[in-house]
Parts: sequence; C-alpha cells; structure tokens
Amino acid sequence: MFIRFSSYFPYTVRINLNGHEYAKRQLEKEGITYEALDNGIRSCVDAVRLQEILDDLNEAKIEQVVRKWFARLPHPFTPEDRAAGFRYQISLLQAEFARTQVFNRPLSGRQLFEEVIRENIDLGHPEKVSLIFDRRITKRTPGRFSTRVITHGVIPTLHVSYKTSKIKQYFKEGRALRTETTINNTRDFYIGCLLKNLPALREIGFNANRRLLEVEMISQDGQLGNDTFEQINQPQVVDGQRASALGFGNERAMTLFQTLCLFMLLPQGFRNADLRQHVAQLMGVTPIEYSAGKMAYDLRRLRLHGIIARKAGTNSYHITHEGMRICLFITKVHHRVIRPGLAQVMDGCPKAPRRSVASAMKQLDSAIDQMILEAKIAA
Repeated sequence: MFIRFSSYFPYTVRINLNGHEYAKRQLEKEGITYEALDNGIRSCVDAVRLQEILDDLNEAKIEQVVRKWFARLPHPFTPEDRAAGFRYQISLLQAEFARTQVFNRPLSGRQLFEEVIRENIDLGHPEKVSLIFDRRITKRTPGRFSTRVITHGVIPTLHVSYKTSKIKQYFKEGRALRTETTINNTRDFYIGCLLKNLPALREIGFNANRRLLEVEMISQDGQLGNDTFEQINQPQVVDGQRASALGFGNERAMTLFQTLCLFMLLPQGFRNADLRQHVAQLMGVTPIEYSAGKMAYDLRRLRLHGIIARKAGTNSYHITHEGMRICLFITKVHHRVIRPGLAQVMDGCPKAPRRSVASAMKQLDSAIDQMILEAKIAA
C-alpha cells in the first residue's frame, strides 16, 4: 500500500492498496504457510482461511487502515482545519477484481489459454460484452467494442472493453490463468464513486469474471481433449496391468480403430475371431500371420485404454461410449485430413482443387531460400 499527498491545494491524496499483498501479511501474522505467485498466491495450507481474509477486506476495513495512517502521517490539514469540518472523503478512482486459477500442470493450462484465444476472438463484440457485463448495449453506448490480443514477448493477453472499464486475461507466471476486471469509472455501471459503493462494484467485477469464464468454457475444454489424447497415445497401467500405447498414425493401432467402427452397433458384442478376420484383411496379411494371440494382445490393450469393455462372464466385448467417439474421430481425421493433407503438402495430389496447400508451401520454401540467399550476400 502507498499513500501519496499532493503538495498543492486542495491537497488531494492517492491511495493504492493491493488486496493480495494484504492477504499475505495477514497469513504471515497468523503463521499460515503459503507460496507466492508474483503479487498473487500460488498455494496455501489453509485455503479456507485465506478466502475469509480476502472476503473481510471490505470498505470498512479499508477505511480503518487509511484513517490509521492519516493519523500517523504529516497531514496537510491542521487540527483547526479538521475541527472546521475539512477532512478527506475516500472515493474509488479505480477498482480491480481478479480471479487466479492455478494449474497443477502448467503446460495444459498454457494450451488451454491458447485455445481460448483462438476460439473466442469475438468476445469484444457488443452481444458478447452485453452478456459478460450484464448490461444493455445500444448504438449510443460509448466505447470500442472489439477484442484485442496483445503479445508481449511470447505471452499473449486478451482484452475486452466496456465503456472505460475492461477485462484482461493472461497466463500469469507460466502457471495460472488470471482474469481481472478493472473498473475505471463507477458511472459506467450507474454507481456512485464513494467507498461505500465497493460491495456493489465487487459484485459486478467478480460476476463479469465468472461470466467470461463460462462463455469460454462453453466453447473449449482443452484439458479434457489433452487427457484423452494422452490416454490413447501413452502407455497405461490399470490395476497393475500395463498396456502399450495406441499411437496415432501407427498402422496397427489405426487398423484397430477402423475395424471397431464396423462393430459399434452389434447388440451381442464381438469376439476375438470376429475382429481378427477384419483386422488381418485391412492390414493386408493372412489370419495365420495375424494370430489369435496377437488379437488377444490387442484386445487387452484396447480394454486397458478404455476403448472396449468385456461383458461379465463371457469372452465377448463391446465398445464403450467414449471408445465409440474416439474410434470415429481418429479414423475420420486420419483418413480425411492427415493423409490427403500430407499428399497435398508434398505435392503428390495433382487433382486437388487449385493445389492451394502445395502452392503455399512452395511459396514458403521460396521465401526462406531467398532470405538465406540475401543473408549470405549481406555477410
């Protein structure tokens, strides 16, 4: 916190108080261990007490802290001035309300934020701003309604504005998703600027943060997708049983996914022999080369990865609900996007419309070659 007095009449004062730093001092005072995240908090052994401390930082507590320091610091107003009724009245020049969500897997958090930016570039449009701030927006509403993505180094920040107020979102310290609403003019929300209006502003700020996250959550769940991808492409250990990975692009794994698409709607499920014939045919080998033992090994892998499940008391299997989605999606992406896409990239698809991908790649190669050539000449 700092207090800055103006040296000329009417001797205005600017007070800056950081709620996170206030919370840290209270935790230290009570002997509660915590780990800092810049000016925020990364972890705390007593999260419930931490939230209580933050909730207790209300307008009455702020008034008390400021008056305490006013009594200790050299004061522009003399005792006679104060006796005549000249005293400071605290108002809100700027209020910031932040929500910091710390990830135990920072890389997943960074991937999530990058997806959020890509999928929500229209957050600044009037209809989305109206939803986030719960305010009606008309043609006469002042402000620039657009989304700004500002990149500082390699860390992007997302900005959404409403009149003179704004929401900023960024990935803090490579560890946490920070969402903060800054209210620069209380009149944007038809609220007075005196300190007693802090509870109303707090409700507006935190609700705006929550609505923004809800809008983003509807369009993106990157963590779920990342976990599912790792579930398939990484070895799994289930109840002490280890299963090798079903790597995307691996011929045998892709054949298994494609074959399972044929058995999705069988009410009685399928057995080793049923699946084996189709897998061998798609792999271009005989059923003798792709033995029953190999099929049993693959069925075990599929089961431990959660793609299929065994029917109790039988040797029959059925595809799980999640396995059905995974098989269809991976098969379609591999057959309709990856293979034809790579064919165009490598200029091996002469019938592709305008051969746009191959042409773009050639232009990129030419530009890089030209850059290298110019660099050699300059040297």
